[in-house]
Amino acid sequence: MNDATNFSYTPDQLKEIAGDVLRFATEKGATDAAVEINEGNGLGVTVRKGKVETIEQNKDKGMGVTVLLGDHGSIRRGNASTSDFSQKSLKDTVEAAYNIARFTAADDCAGLPDDDMLERSPIDLALCYPWLLPASEAVELARRCEAAAFEVDRRITNSEGASIYAQQSHFINANTRGFMGGYPYSRHSISVAPIAGRGGNMQRDDWYTSARDPRRLAQPEAVGRYAAERALARLNARKLSTRKCAVLFEAPLAAGLLGAFVQAVSGGALYRKSTFLLDSLGKQVFASHIQVTEDPHVPGAVGSAPFDEEGVRTAKRDVVRDGVVQGYFLSTYSARKLGMKTTGNAGGSHNLKLQSSLARPGDNFKVMLKRLGTGLLVTELMGQGVNYVTGDYSRGASGYWVENGQIQYPVEEITIAGNLKDMFQQIVAIGSDTISRGTKQTGSILIESMTIAGG
Repeated sequence: MNDATNFSYTPDQLKEIAGDVLRFATEKGATDAAVEINEGNGLGVTVRKGKVETIEQNKDKGMGVTVLLGDHGSIRRGNASTSDFSQKSLKDTVEAAYNIARFTAADDCAGLPDDDMLERSPIDLALCYPWLLPASEAVELARRCEAAAFEVDRRITNSEGASIYAQQSHFINANTRGFMGGYPYSRHSISVAPIAGRGGNMQRDDWYTSARDPRRLAQPEAVGRYAAERALARLNARKLSTRKCAVLFEAPLAAGLLGAFVQAVSGGALYRKSTFLLDSLGKQVFASHIQVTEDPHVPGAVGSAPFDEEGVRTAKRDVVRDGVVQGYFLSTYSARKLGMKTTGNAGGSHNLKLQSSLARPGDNFKVMLKRLGTGLLVTELMGQGVNYVTGDYSRGASGYWVENGQIQYPVEEITIAGNLKDMFQQIVAIGSDTISRGTKQTGSILIESMTIAGG
């Protein structure tokens, strides 16, 4: 038992299990094999109106194995998994993967990464900060968060609850090409969703803080107060008539625009030709002042990783330079389908940052409102109205109408529409009000013009 993390298995024990699985696979007749062993534990607590709604404790483990049969140009692949680490179960799971591979169609792009792409000496990025708080303490934190929201104003009349989530895990990845690596990691959060108003004039909003290190989380009272202020600001919302105007995406939503770009230039969409950014490498996609960088090696960051899910080394790079696409997001398989090299992005992106070369440190949210002038500030999006084949973008939205750089009133029941190609080119500015959401970091984004459809 590891007292610091409450894991049942040590890293050496996970490595031993991984080695056994690979040995079972080669003894069975596999040409190659890859395995992941993982274990984790955590706590989730939800409190609503001061009363405990849920307390969930998890303690999980699992093993997944991929068996490969055949040589390059004719490789068959099978996968199987188990949560039982007994020798019999491990052997049975390998046999199941082997039998699946025997009857799977050959694929000339399947196979392990090339040897020279594997990370042999991974660096320690300090990604694990266990938060082994008792359930009673988690409940108290959640209560403090929600109580702070209620204390802001009598018009905070209800709540969808406050939650505390703590999770720590560790894993080992290994394959028959000699790669074996893994590390512990953690992710914790505090969130709350208060409701303001009564009857037909009710509004809800939420806020959360998330980090690997619980010491870097915002105070629960600060989360509660800010969420309440957001909900109150939305009361007495109006509708807008249909028009075209400038649109300012609040920073948390701006991260979603960056995510749309990532999806459009990811390997699966590219080799299936199901993206509006097909063959965009080396082409101007964003306004010329836009830069997108990826840095997987930021110590303690949520999106950091010394290697990807296949064991391929990660590296800092420019993804977009001066608006021009410099690289895609590729796994080994998608890279081979495209006749390219993996970018170390099996499993997703790593610490993406969207910036503008025109930005100034003082371009905070108030300055961005002034730059918007008259237009729409969007603070919530609904629906999944993004067509990645054409780039068409249409989302239900709510936010605030702004005139002369000042918020005038909240708006709701509107739709914002455009095309991502145009939206990327029409980014006027990016604010210094930077926020991280998952593996992406950006400030608010001002887009020159979009269509607003109202009631």
